[in-house]
Amino acid sequence: MTDKKTHTLDVPGAVLTYDVRAAQTPTDEPPLVLIGLPMGAEGFNTLSGHFTDRTVVTYDPRGVERSTRTGDDLPVIEHHADDVHRIIEAVGGGPVDLFASSGGAVVALELAATHPEDVRTVVAHEPPLPGVLPDRDAVIAAMTDVHDTYQAKGFGAGMAKFIALVMATGEIPADYTEQADPDPAMFGMPTEDDGTRNDLMLGVNMVTLPRYEPAWAALKAGAPEVLLAVGEDTGEEITGRAARATAARLDTEALVFPGGHGGFSGGEYGQPADKPVEFAARLREVLAR
Repeated sequence: MTDKKTHTLDVPGAVLTYDVRAAQTPTDEPPLVLIGLPMGAEGFNTLSGHFTDRTVVTYDPRGVERSTRTGDDLPVIEHHADDVHRIIEAVGGGPVDLFASSGGAVVALELAATHPEDVRTVVAHEPPLPGVLPDRDAVIAAMTDVHDTYQAKGFGAGMAKFIALVMATGEIPADYTEQADPDPAMFGMPTEDDGTRNDLMLGVNMVTLPRYEPAWAALKAGAPEVLLAVGEDTGEEITGRAARATAARLDTEALVFPGGHGGFSGGEYGQPADKPVEFAARLREVLAR
């Protein structure tokens, strides 16, 4: 593993923490930036270790892990994209290669549209964009219900609904929110409300992601190259369907990667490892196209 140096960066409304792993055997390849949302830098520890020949940059989004929010405004996709832009400037400027996971993939689409000079290639892995789905209204209603449940009943109740939603396969029915609430204990979640309401995903992303509309014309311009990716094991879950639908909006097809939604995971957050070795090899292959 390359040596990791940690830095902080003051940006409007936040103090960001980011890590830079210098290449052990430098090449002419640009830095590789790895981003998620709401996942922070820790989730990319395993993937970073497969790219020791490149400088690798990771960060914690505002309000996540080591990064703090100093403003009262709810962070929206545009804020996160501007944060990534500022980090890229701080590490020497673009163009960089960018791999983005989940909500980070939505951020990557915004960055590619607004700061195309920052990125050479964007690999957007399973962006949860409800607006591209035929059942968008039902999905957005379900996401809003997750947020409202979190605000009313706390983390365990909100997370149980979130897990049930992201595990659902196929189109979400119009009456989805009328079903009985799942038991948090079924998913190993706390059943008591501890009173906190600072979870970025449940308290913010569930209402801000549905409002975001990518700048499709800018993304189709061809520079930078924007590639959608989907896990071979994701199937017809929301993120898989959204990845394929987003690719279709860009007149292309989603590239298939090993594993599922967290195919690159090495078990950083205590979950079983997915297929990080195979995933890293596929990412290297795609970036070399």
